[in-house]
Amino acid sequence: MVLSHLEKLTDEAWLEAFVAQWHLLADLSFSDLLLWLPRDAGERFECVAQIRPVTGPTALEDDVTGETIVHELDHAVTAAFMSEQISETSDNELNAGIPVDVWAVPIMRGGRCIAILERHTNLMGLRAMGALEENYMEAAGVLTSMLLEGQFPLAPPMDKALAPKAGDGVLRVQPNGIITYASPNAITGYRRLGAQGDIEGEDFGDLTRRLRHGVETMGQTVVSDLREQRSAVFDVEQPRASMRFVLLPLEVAETSVGMLVLCRDTTDLRRRDRMLVTKDATIREIHHRIKNNLQTVAALLRLQSRRMKSEEGKEALRDAMRRVSSIAVVHDTLSHTLEEDVEFDQVCDRILRMVGDLAATSGVVHAKRVGSFGVVPSDAATSLAMVITELCQNAIEHGLLSSSGALEVRPSVDADSLVIDVLDGGVGLPEGFDITKQESLGLAIISTLIKDLDGTIELEPRVDGPGTRARITIPRRE
Repeated sequence: MVLSHLEKLTDEAWLEAFVAQWHLLADLSFSDLLLWLPRDAGERFECVAQIRPVTGPTALEDDVTGETIVHELDHAVTAAFMSEQISETSDNELNAGIPVDVWAVPIMRGGRCIAILERHTNLMGLRAMGALEENYMEAAGVLTSMLLEGQFPLAPPMDKALAPKAGDGVLRVQPNGIITYASPNAITGYRRLGAQGDIEGEDFGDLTRRLRHGVETMGQTVVSDLREQRSAVFDVEQPRASMRFVLLPLEVAETSVGMLVLCRDTTDLRRRDRMLVTKDATIREIHHRIKNNLQTVAALLRLQSRRMKSEEGKEALRDAMRRVSSIAVVHDTLSHTLEEDVEFDQVCDRILRMVGDLAATSGVVHAKRVGSFGVVPSDAATSLAMVITELCQNAIEHGLLSSSGALEVRPSVDADSLVIDVLDGGVGLPEGFDITKQESLGLAIISTLIKDLDGTIELEPRVDGPGTRARITIPRRE
């Protein structure tokens, strides 16, 4: 069996991968599991992880994680570490008289014991033995032997929301590919996929191929199919049902004993996924339509401004058109993403192009962004876009006097806030300027929007040259 991808892992990474999947051993053995790491060359052991079974009662009411064992020769963990063999004892002193079987299994890797797995089984609550219990325990025994040999079947990484567990459905498949056991949940899943007759006794590869054309990873035998990989994951989907399969090859003393197949009915999950995709598409379409409607409004304002004779009226309509267009830019960005946050750099760049084109009645305005906004929550993006639009418009009209010049927007982000500087190289602020005493509609809009964002604004002369600096500080929200 090829183990190249396992051999490349460090001991710590290997144990992390094992703990990510040891729920399988806990559920199949109906046991609590503890992972002990040797410290000080085996003079003491520290419990670094614990898991309880979902298939039976716990044998350990308390959380043991973080506790240590000093070197005790009669302790199962110490005995397993020193002998590199499974140590089995019975313990009912610490469990209110409840009989508990305790197994300590050395986890071997490269001929070294890197950890000890301690297994506690509550015998009083152990289920009556039937076909399910017998196959579970037999599979748990094989997995324990593989663990002792450093070959626990690690499944490839997958979405935890779809990953099957023992309670979802289990199949035992022999080396010749014949199913010798199927749990009730596994049988129900196959029935939903359209399988007829008994599952047990069927060839796993043939049965699965009949349910879905295109599952071609199964060949003549299970061993030949999986000899180049530790495990396999695939989905069988039909219009009315779907299942996820995880194939785990079982091997003891380098001899194949077949395969353990975990399967999960994912019909409802897939249906919810499709509903979410539909919902996301609907939201994107809504943003797209809002953007189109706002662009239509902006076009109507432009047409109306051309028919007006009053310069003041024309300017008011142009301002309204610019504000509507800045909102449309945000909705256009949201229509192309599924994220709740907005990559605001592209929004700012489009606003700068738009403001420069509309505001400069003569000359050329060179507007640019220096730095990055990062991501901005969608519920704050519209307000921030309008604030930047108004500040840039004010800088061009009052700083550059609607003539040629340079305009910069400099965002910076730290752990607590987003700081935005809008800089122009114009004539600067008039003497005695006080933002709180201004009656400009643009400044009133800015102040209101920044207040809604819990931010602050400062207007002051630039220190690095002529012109004005407008600084906005907005606290970052998680």
